[in-house]
Amino acid sequence: MKLVRFGQDGQEKPGVVDSNGIVRDVSEAFKNYDEAFFAGDGILELREWCRANIQMAPVVPAHERQGPPICRPSKIICIGLNYSDHAAESGMELPPEPVVFFKATSALCGPSDALILPRGGDKTDWEVE
Repeated sequence: MKLVRFGQDGQEKPGVVDSNGIVRDVSEAFKNYDEAFFAGDGILELREWCRANIQMAPVVPAHERQGPPICRPSKIICIGLNYSDHAAESGMELPPEPVVFFKATSALCGPSDALILPRGGDKTDWEVE
C-alpha cells in the first residue's frame, strides 16, 4: 500500500495509490498520516478500510500537488554510510557502527516541491534521506 498526501502546502489530505495506480482520497475516513496514526493501528485500519471502500473513494486529479507522504514528524532520524557503495563513493571506510544523524523536520517536502537551501547554503548532497 502506498501512502500519499495531496493538496496545497500545509493543507495536505491523506490518500492511497490503488492497485491500478490511481490516487484515491481517504480523508473522509482518516485525518492524517501523523505520529498518532502510526503509533496506533492506523496502517491496519487503513488496509481494512481500503479492502472494503477503495473503489468508492474519490479519485484525486493527476495534476494535484503531492506533498510529503507523512505529516511533519517530531524528528527525522537518519542513518549514514549504511551500505558499502555509499562509503566507497564518499572515499570513506565503512564504519563499524551506523552513523546516526538528525534532519530538521522543516526539510521534509513533497516529491516535486522546490528544495529550500538554508541561508549561506550553496549545494545539496546527491542523496535524499
